[in-house]
This record gives sequence, structure tokens and C-alpha cells, in this order.
Amino acid sequence: QVQLVESGGGLVQAGGSLRLSCAASGRTFNTYYMGWFRQAPGKEREFVASVYWNSDLTDYADSVKDRFTVSRDNAKDTVYLQMNSLKPEDTAVYYCKCVTYDPTIYWGQGTQVTVSS
Repeated sequence: QVQLVESGGGLVQAGGSLRLSCAASGRTFNTYYMGWFRQAPGKEREFVASVYWNSDLTDYADSVKDRFTVSRDNAKDTVYLQMNSLKPEDTAVYYCKCVTYDPTIYWGQGTQVTVSS
């Protein structure tokens, strides 16, 4: 089992920045991939960014490319999402996703990000 806890969400004005953290605990040695997804009210959950745990490979949704940066700290079992130049359309609940080599998928409980115009 892997447990994921997100933090760092909040209210920010358009153009501002936030950094989300996702701390993993449990059987983290088996981690293959971690990603960030978001879900706005009335919309489906969508991919934001991802990082592979044992490589430098990252991926981003077109809507956040050049504004968001995903990174990981393997020693702390934590993945981060640095969000700059935030826009009102970035408002959503942000979820952390972990995929293990088994493979098994885990989700965090989510953290709210609200961007005011």
C-alpha cells in the first residue's frame, strides 16, 4: 500500500504562484510513476504533469507547459508541482497519482487551488 498526502493548495491571484507537494508513504520503493491531475467543478479529471520515479522523464499538458514544473525528491518520497503564472482556469482540485510496478494505482485526497481574477 502507498499513502499519498497533498498539500500547498490555496487561494492566489491571477499571475501568482503556488507549489504543491505530494508526500508518499508505505511501499514507496515500488514506485514507477507519479503524476498530478486536476478536476474543476463540472468537468472530468484531467492530466496535468508527470514524472517517472527513476528517470528524468517528465510530461506536461499543453495547457500548463512553460508555466508548471514537476519535480521529485526520491529521498523524501515527495513529488512537487511548481505552478507559476496561474490563471483562473487553473482553479481545480489537484490530485496526486502514484503508479507502482505491480502495477497498482493510488490517489491522494486532493488539494484545492483557487485562482482569482
